[in-house]
Amino acid sequence: MTAPFRFPRFFVTSPSPCPYLPGRQERKVFTELTGPHAIELNDALGRIGFRRSQGVAYRPSCAGCTACVSVRVVTPQFVPNATQRKLLKRHGDLQITACKAWATDEQFQLLRRYLGTRHPGGGMAGMDEDDYADMVEHSPVNSLIVEYREPAVDGVPGRLVGACLTDRQADGLSMIYSFFAADEEATRPGLGNFIIMDHILRARDAGLPYVYLGYWVKGSQRMAYKTRYRPIEVLGPAGWRLLEDADLAVVPQAVPA
Repeated sequence: MTAPFRFPRFFVTSPSPCPYLPGRQERKVFTELTGPHAIELNDALGRIGFRRSQGVAYRPSCAGCTACVSVRVVTPQFVPNATQRKLLKRHGDLQITACKAWATDEQFQLLRRYLGTRHPGGGMAGMDEDDYADMVEHSPVNSLIVEYREPAVDGVPGRLVGACLTDRQADGLSMIYSFFAADEEATRPGLGNFIIMDHILRARDAGLPYVYLGYWVKGSQRMAYKTRYRPIEVLGPAGWRLLEDADLAVVPQAVPA
């Protein structure tokens, strides 16, 4: 592969406890996305399994473990199943807007509620307004915030119930981070799934073949939802291939010493 930019320098983080598989250590390889060709570099790295966080592209590089697998939905062939069609209909009243990647207090308050409900002890639990603004606004690539609001009343915008920081890459949309009113599951069930499906349909309408969902970890219940969107491709040593039902079977593995 040739590219119009200088080959980047890569670095490796120190090992730390894996947030997905107990007893394992995670390590990441990363590089900075800087300079006039940051967009092209991010696109190229995205096709080989890297993810973006602010001005950095990274991917897992864990000793003795390859559990984290990059996944992307093939948008032209995606057909919602019965459950997904019900969710699309149920949340069909939401007003969806693709906004400039600019942090607002309304978004931050929704994020705090989401983290408190879904990830109260997670690594993002201590985020403040400045941290959130850095996550959203410090992007060297084509990023946007997709907002999901309840219907407007008398011209006043409706309540924000979901949002997703999204990158538009050359071959698809990359969902960097989504959050929603997870504490309103009784009245707004499946908002996270709806946001993913909206991105799939949005990408398809734009002629983009993929929606990148980050990493899938076989055996991690937190990641199981990503395999509900078919067809979906996984990245392996030989490149991208379609995920098959047999890939979902969990084979016990020894934890590295």
